Amino acid sequence: MPLHAPAPAILVLEDGRTFHGEAYGAPGETFGEAVFNTGMTGYQETLTDPSYHRQVVVMTAPHIGNTGVNDEDHESRRIWVAGYVVRDPARIPSSWRSVRSLDDELRDQGIVGISGVDTRALTRHLRERGAMRVGISSTTTDATALLERVRASGEMAGTELASEVSTTEAYVVPAHGTKRFTVAALDLGIKSMTPQRMAERGIEVHVLPATSTLDDVLAVAPDGLFYSNGPGDPAATTDQVELLQAALERGLPYFGICFGNQLFGRALGFGTYKLTYGHRGINQPVLDRTTGKVEVTAHNHGFAVDAPLEGATTTAYGEASVSHVCLNDDVVEGLELRDAAGALKAFSVQYHPEAAAGPHDAAYLFDRFVDLMSASTPKVGA
Repeated sequence: MPLHAPAPAILVLEDGRTFHGEAYGAPGETFGEAVFNTGMTGYQETLTDPSYHRQVVVMTAPHIGNTGVNDEDHESRRIWVAGYVVRDPARIPSSWRSVRSLDDELRDQGIVGISGVDTRALTRHLRERGAMRVGISSTTTDATALLERVRASGEMAGTELASEVSTTEAYVVPAHGTKRFTVAALDLGIKSMTPQRMAERGIEVHVLPATSTLDDVLAVAPDGLFYSNGPGDPAATTDQVELLQAALERGLPYFGICFGNQLFGRALGFGTYKLTYGHRGINQPVLDRTTGKVEVTAHNHGFAVDAPLEGATTTAYGEASVSHVCLNDDVVEGLELRDAAGALKAFSVQYHPEAAAGPHDAAYLFDRFVDLMSASTPKVGA
């Protein structure tokens, strides 16, 4: 616990709205896209989710850091958020699993944050005006000068970021127990729990860099192809779309989540667009049209697929349709591809079925992937 008062800090949005608070985490200055997360738990998973790369995350839950930080719940090798905004940080963490405070973790990893901010007012502003660029500084109190730097910073639209967060070397997550399948998983910002969920089902997961080619995928003789979540604009991510199209042509079973859903949509010929403020939290209701069930789901996305909600669309790879819809705003939350006989060939969802810190309603999707591979022909490229 610090023995001195925190330094003053300011937050300036690109439309000029300014909030004053106190330095939290590392001192300094940072820029990114301001977004808000509505989850009341799981801040450690949020911070280490690569999909938040270059984003300044505003937590709507007022008390953050209560359970400190442990060494088991990281979703990746580091914290990825560009900045962190909280209202009332915990003074002393309280959990038997905690090994250090969140403030210390942010400071150690160089993450600039701000506390004491009216996060309710800030969230309402972002809901009304949309996600926008933002700057946080504890080195200056000159809002006008900081605003100029905010407006000179990069925008999320049109930016390719998957290659910045992906692994540089392929690695294998072995199956638990008896191996049933081999999956090539393209790391576009994968969360560690995702291959674990597959491993629990007897899948040996070969996690490959985002820059992998079709030859790299076929080299592992996969029974299926998986695309992970990840940051950036799907319209600016082209090589992975071409890879997916080539895989679909060969009939390789496919499952994608989040960014993998958006790239699947583009591979099928649909467009993508930027949502006003996105979906980020662990309480989003989604209808699975294939079962008629409503799931409470975990989300982290600022882009969505532009596909017709009704009817099927004929593509070069089969008949594509929307399988999942968000009940809050009718955003496309899933796609499926079927052959002429109606058999499933590939599918994707816009949310996170691995949801380590969230609901587990969607865990069945990994079983659906297993069923898809079970029903498919022997290994492609074997």
